[in-house]
Amino acid sequence: MAKDAAIKETKEASSLAPSELSDSEESGYNSNTNPFVDPATAEHWREVYEKSQYECRHVYDPTLSWTEAEEKKVIRKLDWRICLWACVMFFALQVDRGNLAQAVSDNMLDDLGMTTDDYNDGNSIFRLSFLLAELPSQLISKKIGPDRWIPIQIVLWSIVAISQCALTGRGSFLATRSLLGLLEGGFIPDIVLWLSYFYTSNELPIRLSYFWTSLSVTSIITSLLAFALLHLRGVNGWGGWRWLFLVEGIITLAVGIGSFFMMPASAVQTKAWFRPNGWFTDREVSIVVNRVLRDDPSKGDMHNREAVTLPRLWEALKDYDLWPLYAIGLIEFIPSTPPTQYITLTLRGLGFNPFTTNLLTIPYNVFHIINLILLTQLSAKLNQRAYVALLQPLWTLPCLIALRWWPGVIVDKWGTYALITVLLSYPYAHAIIVGWTSRNSNNVGVRSVSAALYNMSVQAGSITASYVYQNHDKPLYKKGNQNLVIVNIAVIFLFLFAKFYYVWRNKQRDRIWKAMTKEQRTAYTKTTTLSGSRRLDFRFAH
Repeated sequence: MAKDAAIKETKEASSLAPSELSDSEESGYNSNTNPFVDPATAEHWREVYEKSQYECRHVYDPTLSWTEAEEKKVIRKLDWRICLWACVMFFALQVDRGNLAQAVSDNMLDDLGMTTDDYNDGNSIFRLSFLLAELPSQLISKKIGPDRWIPIQIVLWSIVAISQCALTGRGSFLATRSLLGLLEGGFIPDIVLWLSYFYTSNELPIRLSYFWTSLSVTSIITSLLAFALLHLRGVNGWGGWRWLFLVEGIITLAVGIGSFFMMPASAVQTKAWFRPNGWFTDREVSIVVNRVLRDDPSKGDMHNREAVTLPRLWEALKDYDLWPLYAIGLIEFIPSTPPTQYITLTLRGLGFNPFTTNLLTIPYNVFHIINLILLTQLSAKLNQRAYVALLQPLWTLPCLIALRWWPGVIVDKWGTYALITVLLSYPYAHAIIVGWTSRNSNNVGVRSVSAALYNMSVQAGSITASYVYQNHDKPLYKKGNQNLVIVNIAVIFLFLFAKFYYVWRNKQRDRIWKAMTKEQRTAYTKTTTLSGSRRLDFRFAH
């Protein structure tokens, strides 16, 4: 269907309140509608873009139309150029923050004279440092641009990752864990912000599912690498884990250097001295920019190298309508974190050698990829967030109950492995919730901060999760697993609360909006000083 046909349909719906549009239309702000049909609205946003010095303002065109085939071609280019490299960079992140589990399978703790409690401390210090760096990193990224800041981050943390090959004991272990956390913190919300410049709100969760799929792909690749590198134990007098840190750190460094050349600042800035023709034709640039603005006009209310001011930061922090999502982030991954962190230690405890242990982690990562993509596709198809994301805790609950009360745990070697594999194959809802947070922010400044706050919540939950399994509770971790069951049940209720909260908030606004005349609505749109999700004409996704 041609876009001008969609514009004609939008003219008939443009006088409706957001509540009167269908759920699939996301309040008239998706790629199939044009909120700029009304000349007054189009002019209002043109003034906003000029005031903000939005970098793509010169290609803003409320009357532009394009075909479905053209849009699909543009999206394919975006996926190959933008999304694919985002996955490569996430691979670099996961290599250096996830290889510790593989290193400890090679007796790293014994080599350094440490215990599992020291291991817990290292994980907690990493996550605390990661958490503390989230918001400052996001503010730096918004000021200088994620296309500059992210490559700098990757290069810096890769140097620290390489230095881990020279660890001497608990002190150096904790120091490198802290440095890695400080340098990696903010990377994920920075990437999400960058992707939001190119994709619509409906497309973003799907691309984020590819993004987090690379997490499991990384685990598979690094497990195979670990199988090879750990065989180097004894070479140059080193443990295999030292070679693991060295080689994988060098891989990350290469990705960081490449990122300086692979991250354009925006759709209108893909041309460079090393890429004179850019990635898109002039028409494709116009399509990329205008489809994103029609989905969410607020994406042009800040320049991509404009800092978030203190008033904007305060507004974002006190936006209580996003707090349910932060609360979800705080506890949603606690039930799965300890079994994930201890997977290699558990397998070694079952009697598997270091090489078999790393190979046995591959199956759950494969299933994790499949379930992640299926879950996110289901969310997009049904246009549902909370109910679909609820499948994650519903999957993990029976597995955790079995892990706590099944008599065969540890006793039945392969049965225990099968149970943990099923547990860690759970459908990962992170991509859905990150996209949900971005969609409900409805403002570039708020989106920058909310992405960091949500990820900070996740890291805070992970710090708590690092202490669920205690040395005195091993090998069955009965008390720890019982606590995980309790938290898992709380996660289920929290998802249901978020769903009903956003439905209730939308109904509140519907009543006020419907009581206003058409003239009052138009005047409100033009004169309101509220922004983001605080606007009366905005409806929350749920």
